[in-house]
Amino acid sequence: MRIALVCPYAWDAPGGVQGHVRELAERLRAGGDDVLVLAPGKGRASEPWVAVVGRPVTVGYNASNVPIDPRPWSRREIGTRLRAFAPDVTHIHEPFAPSTSLWALLEARGPVVATFHSSADRSRLFDVAAPIIRRLARRITVRIAVSEAARTFVASRIPGHFDVIPNGVDVDRFAHAEPARLAAGTTLLFVGRLEERKGFPVAVGAFHALAMSRPDLQLVVAGDGKERAAVDRLPAEIRARVLLLGSVSNERLPGYHAAADVYLGPALGGESFGIVLVEAMAAGLPVVASRIRGYTEVVRDGIDGLLVPPGDPGALAAATSRILDDQVLAARLSQAGRERAAGFEWSIVAAAIRERYERAIDVGPSPLR
Repeated sequence: MRIALVCPYAWDAPGGVQGHVRELAERLRAGGDDVLVLAPGKGRASEPWVAVVGRPVTVGYNASNVPIDPRPWSRREIGTRLRAFAPDVTHIHEPFAPSTSLWALLEARGPVVATFHSSADRSRLFDVAAPIIRRLARRITVRIAVSEAARTFVASRIPGHFDVIPNGVDVDRFAHAEPARLAAGTTLLFVGRLEERKGFPVAVGAFHALAMSRPDLQLVVAGDGKERAAVDRLPAEIRARVLLLGSVSNERLPGYHAAADVYLGPALGGESFGIVLVEAMAAGLPVVASRIRGYTEVVRDGIDGLLVPPGDPGALAAATSRILDDQVLAARLSQAGRERAAGFEWSIVAAAIRERYERAIDVGPSPLR
């Protein structure tokens, strides 16, 4: 099968959608499919099967910063590349993002599968554009949402059927990683962009409360962003126990999971899924996370993790303390988390997505009317 995958976000920037598209492409190629990925970027991609089309600019959306190419003149090149590749199916991620995805939706000639990754409490831009988006949605043959939260968000504006297929994780890579070298002691791990939505200051506040009475406790942070300054408000002796790694490649990340004791997921909202939680559970880390939409579809409170109110450093610290002080609880959450993560293995997810490709090909293209 010839499959075009389209990503709206800069290929050379960190992000969950980019990671999803990259992993999916590798699984499809390993199965014998011919894959072309189209995405904006600042330079050429290292993968020969990725075509960088357009230059990204960073815009704010959903309390985050996203690198997209909103300039429509890249549409011509996208159309040329799609026609030259002649895919059996075009799989567009975030099809209404004003970037590579939207231009591909307009240029695709064969059947289109679309995956919706986002969720938000509200989106004024989406609401204003809803009449146009509903017309464009007729071009999509099969619709996928990565979670019930993502499905609800988009279906409230674009009525119709959506298949819920979660994000995938390379479970084995996290389950059997060699631990990174860290200072001796007990380690809390935070992974994610250091921006408002991810709740990094909440993790810092919880660490501060715990570190006062736990001299061997350290916080390891994989990610970067403007909220890294939250650690500067810590007392010097506690700040010294925070390791800011900056952005960490997907290849190196599992080693830090393997070296940690508890994973902190204090996001404040706007999460459609919880890929970072699944990765932590795959590594056998007990998880303490916010009780928010998206995260509650991954972690079942008291079964394979502990959930706390968002934005509450005290609650995050108390739940973390429970795990640190109760080895039986920690072991139970670790085992249950591994079992839960197994259901998100990429082999399962990729097979489900590929079945939707076959369905879309059987139905055929849906011309824009």
